[in-house]
Amino acid sequence: MLYLILAALSSAVLTLVLKLFREAEGNRYGLILGNYLTCMLIAFLQLPAKGQLLKASPSTWLMSLIGGFLFVAGLVLMQSSVSQNGATLTSAFSKLGLIVPLLLSFIFFQEIPSWLQLLGLGLALGAILMIYGKDEGESEASPAPENTKSRLTLLLFTLLAVGSSESMAKIFARLGNQAENSCYFFYLFLTAACLTFLLSRLEKKKNGKALRPRELAAGILAGIPNYFSSYFLLKALLTLPAALVYPVFSVGSLLLVMAAGVLLFREKLGRRQLWGLLLILGALVLLNL
Repeated sequence: MLYLILAALSSAVLTLVLKLFREAEGNRYGLILGNYLTCMLIAFLQLPAKGQLLKASPSTWLMSLIGGFLFVAGLVLMQSSVSQNGATLTSAFSKLGLIVPLLLSFIFFQEIPSWLQLLGLGLALGAILMIYGKDEGESEASPAPENTKSRLTLLLFTLLAVGSSESMAKIFARLGNQAENSCYFFYLFLTAACLTFLLSRLEKKKNGKALRPRELAAGILAGIPNYFSSYFLLKALLTLPAALVYPVFSVGSLLLVMAAGVLLFREKLGRRQLWGLLLILGALVLLNL
C-alpha cells in the first residue's frame, strides 16, 4: 500500500509542476521533452550494471517501445481533444482511461474484483465525472453540434490511448522480467523522448517555435515525479490487484491535486467538486475493504 500512496503522491506533484510551468508562447513539447530526458537519466542511474542495457530481453524492448509510443499518442490525442472538446471534457475522459487496465486485468489475468470493489470503482468513476463537470452558471466554449460524432470519437480514442499506456505497467508487472525494470523504464522514456523530439521539430517547422532552455529546465522538475509515479505504480501492481491500484491511483492523485489547489493556490471548489470529494472518500473506503 505504501508504493500505491507514493505513486499517487508523485502523480499529484507532477500535475502541480505542469500547472506551475505551463507556458503558451514557447514550443509546447519543450517541457515534455525535458521531462522524458530526466526520466531516462534517473532510470540509467538506477541500473545496477550499466551494461545491462545492451543485454535486455526482447520482451523488455518490445514492451518499452509500445509503452513509449502509447505515452506520446495519448499526449497528442489529448492536445487535439482539448482544442475540439475543451480541457474539462478531455481531462474527464483521460481519467476514465483507468477502465482499460481494469478490463485487461479482468479478461487476461483473471483478477476478479469483489462486489464492494466494483461499487467503489463506480463511485470513483462518478466522482471523476462530477469533479470535471460544470457548476450552474459556468460555461466552456463548445464546438458546433454537427461535429459531435467526430468529437466523441476523438474523446474515445483519447480514453483508449491514455488507458492503454497505463496498462503497460500491469503488463510488465505480470509478463516482464523484474530484474530489468530499470532497462524497461530507460527504453520506455527513450522512445517517448525520440517521438517528442520529432513532434517538437514539426512544431518549429509549422509555427516557428523552437525549443527553449527554460522549458527543458522545467522538464527536469516534471521528470522526477513522473519517473517515480511510474516506478511506484509498477511496484504497487506487483503486490496489489489492479481493481484496487488503478482507481486509488487515479482518484487519490486527483484528491491531492484538489487539496493543493485549495491550500496553495486559494482555489475555490464548486458544488460538483465538493460532492465529487465525498464520492472519492466513499470509493477509497470500499476499494480497500
